[in-house]
Amino acid sequence: MFVGTLSFDLLLGDVRSLKEKRSVVRPIVAELQRKYAVAVAEVGGQNLHRRAEIGLAAVSGDPGHLTDVLDRCERLVAARPEVELLSVRRRLHGDDD
Repeated sequence: MFVGTLSFDLLLGDVRSLKEKRSVVRPIVAELQRKYAVAVAEVGGQNLHRRAEIGLAAVSGDPGHLTDVLDRCERLVAARPEVELLSVRRRLHGDDD
């Protein structure tokens, strides 16, 4: 079994309230869940208007498949025009960990 995690540090565009922030972050979280069947949530910066941290986890029996899913998730977030992807942290955990 292999577990992969991603942590996205995002800078949001012209957001002036937490309500506007939710309207930007929620669709990203929902699309990742729907398209790739991964566990994903906003995990940091909840009280900051223009910053968000999104955490994602996926499980697979094949490390190649897991890497492919994580790559596609990263490309999806990076392609969103309403956010700037500041950094991504990736970790892969295998049976030996």
